[in-house]
Amino acid sequence: MTRPCPTLVSGMRYADGGGLTAQGRARREVVRVQAADLFAAGVDPVEVAGRLRVSTKSAYQWKRLWQAGGTAALASRGPSGASCRLSDSQRDRLRVELDRGPAAHGWPDQRWTLARVTLLIGRLFRTRYTLRGTSYLLHRMGYSPQVPARRATERDEEKITAWRAETWAKVRG
Repeated sequence: MTRPCPTLVSGMRYADGGGLTAQGRARREVVRVQAADLFAAGVDPVEVAGRLRVSTKSAYQWKRLWQAGGTAALASRGPSGASCRLSDSQRDRLRVELDRGPAAHGWPDQRWTLARVTLLIGRLFRTRYTLRGTSYLLHRMGYSPQVPARRATERDEEKITAWRAETWAKVRG
């Protein structure tokens, strides 16, 4: 089964581990450490839940973790989801290859489609992605879906500017 690259996993509601930023995870970790201190003081999980305004289910889960591994067991494990299957250097190389354009890779026009990028990733890195996984990867890399401008690849901006300045100025009078 092919899984998407970034922490975005199909079926998840939020992009990053339940929608939490690093600061959000840190705040939750502070609450879990407070719970560990209360457990060490002999406070019942139901009372811990009430004091910290969390669910009793969470308090009981935290207590079990705390008993098994101490306060360290309650530390954040970072964002959830699948880790990226391409390394930083591979993503950099992919960016270079995308900038070269589709024609450099054998396609007849200058449109990158998800299918083409997926095929390119497979050719370059021997890694299989789904179309959705490729979409997530490109989004994380800063690319966005766009309708290409309908311009000829032979278009010469300097000649167009010169024509407007000379010929078109004469025509307009």
